Amino acid sequence: MKQVQDYYFRKARKEGYPARSVYKLEEAQKKFSLLRPGDKVLDLGCQPGSWAIYAARVVGSGGLVVGVDINPGPIKTRGGAPFHFVLGDITRESVQEKVRNICPRYQVLISDMAPRTTGNRWADQQQSLRLARTVLELAQGLLLPGGHLYCKVFEGEDFQDLVAQARTLFAKVRVFKPKSSRAESREIFLLGWNYQD
Repeated sequence: MKQVQDYYFRKARKEGYPARSVYKLEEAQKKFSLLRPGDKVLDLGCQPGSWAIYAARVVGSGGLVVGVDINPGPIKTRGGAPFHFVLGDITRESVQEKVRNICPRYQVLISDMAPRTTGNRWADQQQSLRLARTVLELAQGLLLPGGHLYCKVFEGEDFQDLVAQARTLFAKVRVFKPKSSRAESREIFLLGWNYQD
């Protein structure tokens, strides 16, 4: 395990987060202020819960966090906003309906979804792009006007097309590589500010 992994892994355990991925959201929050007190947040690919725990703390008791994942498991947010977990595939209409029943629309959509990797870089990147495009489609029905997006994607062929698509939906778009991401990792994050409904 590389030194940077050791550092963030130890830091996550010490601070009570189940995974080091929390720092990829925390860095974006500190730099771009995506989450605000009282926000309603939809967290896609929420297991094992680090992003949900962090988001609940930031938006506070006046906010709400709804997490969706195909993997079951308890997530304890330990204070802050109420948290609701929806088990299922967000691409299914029945799961989307459950999400809307909890809250019709959200101020922030965060996604740490990733495909099950095969070792084939091109295939994995294409699957990641497909997930990110799905997130953009979902944003159109689930984000409030002026809402924000933070979405993981593997960089590679056709990535700029995804960025162009995001620019048709958001007033401002940026690509961000957190320091807590491994240098050799192809994962980057797409940020969209002020959803234009």
